[in-house]
Amino acid sequence: MPLSSSQRKFLRARAHALRPVVIIGANGLHEAVLAEIGQALAHHELIKVRFNCGDRDERQAMQETVRDQCRAELVQTIGHIGVFYRRAEKPRITLPRR
Repeated sequence: MPLSSSQRKFLRARAHALRPVVIIGANGLHEAVLAEIGQALAHHELIKVRFNCGDRDERQAMQETVRDQCRAELVQTIGHIGVFYRRAEKPRITLPRR
């Protein structure tokens, strides 16, 4: 489900006060890390993930992998932080209309 610009803006504002839930270190992205991100998305819907490894291109590739593998939307990236959103079966966050 692609997000509209107003929905992204709304989610960026909600994510501002959040701290990273998952931190990806020097060992990179593994199945266990992807499973943890999936569980965090199921519980919180909106999370921050910190990528403490690699250069910009490698971090971008990892963010795309997380987005695809966890069926989430990449809301925003700032430096080493990626903000991801995935709507839950019983949504806790009500997005504004498109």
